[in-house]
Amino acid sequence: MAAPKKQPAKKAFALRLDPALHDAVERLAAGELRSVNAEIEVLLREALAKRGIKVPLSDRPRRGRPPKGE
Repeated sequence: MAAPKKQPAKKAFALRLDPALHDAVERLAAGELRSVNAEIEVLLREALAKRGIKVPLSDRPRRGRPPKGE
């Protein structure tokens, strides 16, 4: 049996936002059924893409039970 592939951890850091900006992102995230963190990631990727910088998505860990046979 092969060892599970370790996924890179997400980078955690403190982010200070103007409360009005946070409220706007929070409303947008709720409308898109995302967390505020996920919405900020989407907005950052969109802003970078608009400037011509493509950031590839990292491999996400598999969720749920492993298939039978693993």
